[in-house]
Amino acid sequence: MSPDPTKVWFITGASRGMGEAFTTAALAAGHAVVATGRNPTAIETAHAQTDRLLAVRLDVTDVDEATAAVDAAMERFGRIDILINNAGSSFKGFFEEMSPAQVDAQLATNLVGPMNVTRAVLPVMRAQGSGHLIAISSGAGLVGFPYSSVYAASKFGLEGWMGALRHEVEPFGIHVTIVNPGWFRTGLASPESLIWPDVTVADYAERSAAQKQWWQAQDGQQSGDPVKLAAALIALTDAHPPPTRFVAGEDALALAERKIADLQADIDAYRELSASLSVDQPLER
Repeated sequence: MSPDPTKVWFITGASRGMGEAFTTAALAAGHAVVATGRNPTAIETAHAQTDRLLAVRLDVTDVDEATAAVDAAMERFGRIDILINNAGSSFKGFFEEMSPAQVDAQLATNLVGPMNVTRAVLPVMRAQGSGHLIAISSGAGLVGFPYSSVYAASKFGLEGWMGALRHEVEPFGIHVTIVNPGWFRTGLASPESLIWPDVTVADYAERSAAQKQWWQAQDGQQSGDPVKLAAALIALTDAHPPPTRFVAGEDALALAERKIADLQADIDAYRELSASLSVDQPLER
């Protein structure tokens, strides 16, 4: 398969981690990139100067900044072919330890933020009659883990929204792909990225301390290579048609297969009862 001609990528959370790797890979492949983040200077510093790179300030929770970033992209390049909704945060804590403000903040960044950016980009793609929306979800969008319940809520929400959006935008020639990365060596587990609970609940204290210690030990130990994930994304965007989902990493594959097996077991265990609930079924007594 030969690569497509130059495309315009719009990447959120591009100042570090996966976003930086995606930006590097897209530029190396000859594409133009609108690399967005809260610190556009850091984006410019991380990459060689080229007229194919536009670094733009974008806090995805700010609707006006999303609109302004898309306007800047259109002024510079005249189109947007690929949107990578990558920006995110990870709040850690048992649910009862998370304050309402923290719940709101987690959903604002990981769910409403991608909605803000996608809402700004979709009119461009509809007018073009083409486009590719890619959402960076997580293994936690497939399976919920303790101490990450609010994070999982944001990723499960992202998946439900994107799954439905796919059918809404398909008639306009717009494709949708959900990416479920496993455990990749990014800054997500770094001290400056981990966000701990606001609330202390005595019944969780011992387990919470153990979870904090575990998470703090993970930085730099993850098995996944962001550079290889970025190369995979280049391949996915050249596929015709692209996949609706890409499970990234051996650990993520194991999670996905576990999810399938658990769902099938639940279906099989209560299949007869599940099938007996229509109005024309006689009620068993």
